[in-house]
Amino acid sequence: MTRVLITGGAGFIGSSLGEALLKQGVRVVSVDNVNNFYNPQLKKANIQRLSEYPGFESIEADIRNQTEIDGAFDSSHVDVVVHLAAMAGVRPSIEQPRLYYDVNVNGTFNVLDACARYRPKKVVLGSSSSVYGNNKTVPFSESDNVDRPISPYAATKKMNEIMAYNMHHLHGVPICCCRFFTVYGPYQRPEMAIHKFTRMILNDEPIPVYNFGNCERDYTYIDDIVQGLLSIMETPFEFDVVNLGGSATITTSALIDRIGAACRKSPIIHMMPAQVGDVDATHANIDHAKRVYGYNPRVEIHQGVKRFVEWFQCQSVVR
Repeated sequence: MTRVLITGGAGFIGSSLGEALLKQGVRVVSVDNVNNFYNPQLKKANIQRLSEYPGFESIEADIRNQTEIDGAFDSSHVDVVVHLAAMAGVRPSIEQPRLYYDVNVNGTFNVLDACARYRPKKVVLGSSSSVYGNNKTVPFSESDNVDRPISPYAATKKMNEIMAYNMHHLHGVPICCCRFFTVYGPYQRPEMAIHKFTRMILNDEPIPVYNFGNCERDYTYIDDIVQGLLSIMETPFEFDVVNLGGSATITTSALIDRIGAACRKSPIIHMMPAQVGDVDATHANIDHAKRVYGYNPRVEIHQGVKRFVEWFQCQSVVR
């Protein structure tokens, strides 16, 4: 790899991957529209962080705009495309389904269409564990049926995988769809659980805990996700779907207890019923990722939470 284009490059996973690549001497092009889904200053700070490395280029563009995407591809001549740009989150997708379908489906079509025409050597597409819905067979395996998504966000990610296979079948571009399992760590989006819980505990705010704290999630530390993505980018593939998770689960209640311990404060809990669209549990079977791509997550949840809280407490940017 000499040049990688990352859509959503100003976001949490995109900027973390971009920084790792830049440290290896790879040139990185970030394509991001810096929208206001959360505080845009956080994305701008990510871009500024990456701008300190030689070989970084930032292009402000919306994946829904084919002309802007073609311009980014035309000027970049990239070897690998990592498509991470999307409207994220289950609950807001239920409130704004039209926006999610527009960005995640129509926008992804524009990116895949550009890949079919500009012919990068590889494409890596960000998918989600949400495609599994409330699958009763755990841990979740890539061969499981994922035809029953329970949120618009999950439905768009399932569609993205189908679109990716169709692009590969018609145009022969190698593409790997990565199903991320609840990624957390430094620079995490502020509405995500570990970030939000940490902020609320430190501010002595009551935490709304849905499904009475019984939801289980497979939390995956950002460094492990980045290493998984780098391994995938360096490994030959044609078309593939791969789970990138921590392969261990924890309940919301137990997670909050761990965060409270790391913050050295007692959380204030407000138990609430389950919300529509939330899955009961996620748990990744990562045998395929280990066997084919050498994926080996190392950061256990207690270590990751401690690292995140330490990072959070050192931040001076808007949180």
